[in-house]
Amino acid sequence: MSYLNFKSLYDKSPIIPIKSDSNDFFKDKQEILEALQSIKEGIIVFETYPGIDLSILLKDIINPLKADEIVFIEDYTKSETEIDLMLDKNLTDDRVFGLVSHHTIDEFYQMELIRSLRKRLNQKKGLTIVYGFGASLIHHTHLVYVSLTRWEIQQRYRKGFSNFKKHNPKEDILKKYKRGFFIEWRVADRIKLSIMEHATYLIDYTLTNSPVMMTKNAYFHALDHLLTRPFRMVPYFDPGVWGGQWMKEVCNLDPSEKNYAWSFDGVPEENSIKLGFNEGIFEIPANDLVLFRPRLLMGERVHARFGRNFPVRFDLLDTMGGGNLSLQVHPLTEYIYDKFGMPFTQDESYYILDTENDGTVYLGFKEDIDKKAFEHDMRKAAQGELDFPAEKYVNIYPAKKHDHFLIPAGTIHCSGKNTLVLEISATSFIFTFKLWDWGRLGLDGKPRPVHLEHGFKALQYDRTTSWVDQELVNVIKKVSDTEEITGLHEREFLETRRYTFSDTVEIKTFGSVNMGNLVSGKRALIESLDDSFEPYEIHYAETFIIPATLEKVRVRCLDDSCMLIKAHVR
Repeated sequence: MSYLNFKSLYDKSPIIPIKSDSNDFFKDKQEILEALQSIKEGIIVFETYPGIDLSILLKDIINPLKADEIVFIEDYTKSETEIDLMLDKNLTDDRVFGLVSHHTIDEFYQMELIRSLRKRLNQKKGLTIVYGFGASLIHHTHLVYVSLTRWEIQQRYRKGFSNFKKHNPKEDILKKYKRGFFIEWRVADRIKLSIMEHATYLIDYTLTNSPVMMTKNAYFHALDHLLTRPFRMVPYFDPGVWGGQWMKEVCNLDPSEKNYAWSFDGVPEENSIKLGFNEGIFEIPANDLVLFRPRLLMGERVHARFGRNFPVRFDLLDTMGGGNLSLQVHPLTEYIYDKFGMPFTQDESYYILDTENDGTVYLGFKEDIDKKAFEHDMRKAAQGELDFPAEKYVNIYPAKKHDHFLIPAGTIHCSGKNTLVLEISATSFIFTFKLWDWGRLGLDGKPRPVHLEHGFKALQYDRTTSWVDQELVNVIKKVSDTEEITGLHEREFLETRRYTFSDTVEIKTFGSVNMGNLVSGKRALIESLDDSFEPYEIHYAETFIIPATLEKVRVRCLDDSCMLIKAHVR
């Protein structure tokens, strides 16, 4: 069926143009080699993000440089068993949840051997190359940082790539992702922060057959440019057991796929940014902008509160022609900090971007439920002894297009079938406690993990029908003829504002980074009030970021009428 009465203009691969000197970008392997071959002596370190295909890097880039000695730094790590013991507390025995690591790269290495290696290499003449995750432990004359996007890392896990110093090609994907998320990416980003200013070049090895390279100066120039304008990140899409059909049409995806369950279009920790140079495209993790320019990107007030944690997340949840999401709850702030080391929790909301006649949202408890009976039935359901009677305990609200349901942490909730949810939330990533998944198996054929004991500690049983009706369903305050405050709840640090306009509207950023989405209308144009950036076109269902450096922008509707929703930190 068709969900739109127009042809979608959704851009799956947005590119942000960057003006640079032609000497700053190297468009292929040949140009990369020509630049690196000018280095005739000293120590070149290739610091690699975990997930890089090191065999291809060695074959295509390192070996052709004909160094006098090549050192694979990962030969000097501790053993797999030693590393597993070191990480045991962080990894836990759970398939999904771990504890955020504060490890640094030196803890993975036999540092006595590293010190001896440093001494020996410093005395050598000629050209030496050191490569691998942790190569920057060696003192160097030239540093090349080899980068990879997070989504590509996850795709490689699925294809059989192992985690760093862990031979686990066939391990549960959830466990691989957990090790990456809680351990490897934290360690790697600490390295990145400490060494990038000293780099000579950066290589983007997201496409293994088509690496590109740029100078460090071009990299930081690109980050600075992103702070002067609105921009989009590169979205990604994934199937799921409850997935629907809406995104296939609206986001111009492969119609032969069975379904698409969600899209991340506004998650810097996971998304990437494509930088367009005259000679080609360089793709960086969007989180690099958060790491290196947090104050300017997010604003002083927001940075003071969140540091290098980007606080806002937009994503799409598609159950159109699919099934219910899992019945779930998010932890309170004190619980997520105490148990998992996360500084804030996933307060969120469901903005209904589209729905069919029987679209629904499950939200909050019914009045006077029996808590013990609820938990008893939950446990029985988890053991496969009954189908949990959600309608007995949980409110089910009809969902209409442009409804907004607020979901502060601790509130039982899920989207029902036949809804397209724009989820607007705080960015705490994977901390969803599934309570009931309607008896389904995951796409891997395994039962989808539920976390009842965590969930029971998170659930706020006093959030019942009367409270939900008053506090969480379409709590809308009119500001002007074009502007409304649609949430979020006072327990949530985000505020969302919706703009309805047929000509232009001015949008303030309130000293915070803003994330927005065009929720109605084919297309619109984000314009500068002082011509400081080129007008930026956005399309229906696309998510975009406005840096805090821009105090105000103008949005021009390029359709009969437009509606836009955006979130900022209060």
